[in-house]
Amino acid sequence: MKISTQAIKFINEQHGSAGDPAPDGVGELVQKIGAQLGAVEETIDFGKRLDDVVIVKVVSCEDHPNADRLHVCKVDDGGKVEHVERDENGHVQIVCGAPNVRAGMLAAWLPPGSTVPSTVDSDPFVLEARALRGVVSNGMMASPQELSLSDSHEGLLEMTEDFGVIAPGTRFADYYHLSGDTVIDIENKMFTHRPDCFGWLGVAREIEGINHRPYKSPEWYRIDPEFPDTETEELKLEVRNEIPELVPRFTAIALRDVEVKPSPVWLQVDLARVGLRPINNIVDYTNWCMLLTGQPLHAYDYDKVKERSGGDQATIVVRHPRQGEKIMLLNGKEIKPRAEAIMIATDKELIGVGGVMGGGNTEVDANTKNIILESANFDMYSIRRTSMAHGLFTDAVTRFNKGQSPLQNLAALWKITEEIRSNANGKVAGRLIDINHVSKEAQDRGNIHAPVTVTAKFINERLGWNLSAEEISKLLTNVEFKVERRDDELTVAAPFWRTDIEIPEDVVEEIGRLMGFDKLRLDLPTRDLTPASKNRLLEIKALIRETLSAMGANELLTYSFVHGELLDKTGQNRDQAFRLSNALSPDLQYFRLSLAPSLLSKVHPNVKAGYEQFALFELGKTHNKAEKDKEGLPREMQSLGLVFTASGKAANEYAGAPYYQARTYLMNLLNFFPALASDLKYVSLEGADIPANSWLMHATAPYEPVRSAVLYKGGKPCGVVGEYKVGVRKALKLPPFTAGFELDLETFMGKQEMQYRARPRF
Repeated sequence: MKISTQAIKFINEQHGSAGDPAPDGVGELVQKIGAQLGAVEETIDFGKRLDDVVIVKVVSCEDHPNADRLHVCKVDDGGKVEHVERDENGHVQIVCGAPNVRAGMLAAWLPPGSTVPSTVDSDPFVLEARALRGVVSNGMMASPQELSLSDSHEGLLEMTEDFGVIAPGTRFADYYHLSGDTVIDIENKMFTHRPDCFGWLGVAREIEGINHRPYKSPEWYRIDPEFPDTETEELKLEVRNEIPELVPRFTAIALRDVEVKPSPVWLQVDLARVGLRPINNIVDYTNWCMLLTGQPLHAYDYDKVKERSGGDQATIVVRHPRQGEKIMLLNGKEIKPRAEAIMIATDKELIGVGGVMGGGNTEVDANTKNIILESANFDMYSIRRTSMAHGLFTDAVTRFNKGQSPLQNLAALWKITEEIRSNANGKVAGRLIDINHVSKEAQDRGNIHAPVTVTAKFINERLGWNLSAEEISKLLTNVEFKVERRDDELTVAAPFWRTDIEIPEDVVEEIGRLMGFDKLRLDLPTRDLTPASKNRLLEIKALIRETLSAMGANELLTYSFVHGELLDKTGQNRDQAFRLSNALSPDLQYFRLSLAPSLLSKVHPNVKAGYEQFALFELGKTHNKAEKDKEGLPREMQSLGLVFTASGKAANEYAGAPYYQARTYLMNLLNFFPALASDLKYVSLEGADIPANSWLMHATAPYEPVRSAVLYKGGKPCGVVGEYKVGVRKALKLPPFTAGFELDLETFMGKQEMQYRARPRF
């Protein structure tokens, strides 16, 4: 999110707030923003590159005597620029090839010795007085592209008197409030829970708040602005919303007879400050209002929408895409939208991806006469999924996937409507359309029916301060909260643009941020020095690790997620495993049902790496759909798994079946748990009674029934030891001499007698 210090100062002065956002200097402001608002990525001295630009009036324009496309111009700079050659009238001669240059216009002049702004960041080009086809030109008059304002270089930037009469010789930077202007780039992720801070009004409000000054939003920024009545012949427009659960609000209005032309220079400057390129006045005003309020807007060419609709009216339908539909977007990219995407369409075809990007078939261009303005609210999660699925990352997506308040839709639509009426001569040509499915809870937030009650004592106890209820109230009302005080108790109502204030702790965080967390006391908290009880499970795990490592086994730490094919290869039922809807990797689709798949998948890679015999073990968690805890949630099993393998010559050193080698590891481990070992019984897996869909059923799935045993403790099954099925060995390329075991760690949790061993005397 980029903000301009001079732009915010100008906004504040217009709305009656304090004005200067950096009364103690930009450096101090950046430090306060970093500490109390969001991390600052960089600061950009935007105005500096335009310091040399002077606004001049072209007093004469004659054809060049030696070139068909060049003109010899005389310009009036009020005599302000020094060390430049002038004629008897004090005018400066410039040779210009722009098609729109003419006598009487105001233009931007780069005198000799100045650097072309668009070259500052690459290969700086310094101008000088030199002859062009035999006629001396003192510097140049610049296009928007050369001034680094836009990509347009077809003609000169024609100055518009946006802030009163421009006297020839006025510095461009002074007239457009660029002198000393600094653009501050704040890291977007810092504002994830603050969608209001993706607009200049929101950032300006927060800066006033952290400077402990009251802020006042403009009068039009409210939930119920009054729209003008229809001013001309109506443009028939119908809007239907077929997916209100994903589009809680959709507002639109039609305007007739708009004049599409280049934006006024102040608007081009404001967009260029934050890295947006001007296109035309209609599109630029939608972008500017988005930057101002944080609410993305879109303009459609009414006649193009009507042409693609059935009947004698323009129809807009909000829906999902139909089978096989495609759309060409504004960026020239054609996509086949994902089935769940929010699409904007006529009753015949798609015309936009809702909340992401408009379609190229209804864009506003130089021939547009009538428009439809849209201000809508979309489900943040749906917007993010669509953006990621199609690789579309726009300024609208950045804002919509933070959860914009649906209660600001009308305010933003009113503002853009007024701007186009005032600056593009548009006339309202129909009623306001407001399809509103916003929940009562969200509506109540706008009507101040959802307050949070908190006390000054509650806030002070958590922050370690001693603020009075009056001081707390002042901090909140500075940023336009409504607060009612009753002795120590505060009833706090968040404004409609704040979607993050729901519980008393949210108010505590707000007070801490506005005061500054750097002001928290550094006293250490009082703590109880009574030694904490030892964690029995951690002690058992440590003893198991120590014992198995001493026996030569190697511990692994694998992901709790596995590929579905690995479950299939080990004979487990993937339908009983929880599947991740948004897996980190295609190889990590399911929660594992037991530790065996993770361990067995590591055997072949190690054999291939040249290790002929080894034992691998893991202490980890497993889950399945069938087993629940006391609260009805999926049970989290703590398990121990081990696999031993020997291949090639190493396998020939062992007499007997691999089952006995795995059991040797198990029995040696159990020697350290005598109470458990004495009560443990082995029953052939072939004849064991194992509950369906239990952890043990999944754990025993890879094992060969006639060459494996189930372990029972107190009549309850608690593990398995044995060899693996031939199909499992083939699927995972395991050596024939491979066996293992898996135990439920709860079996180790019984009371263990501590054995005293005296220290060595010497």
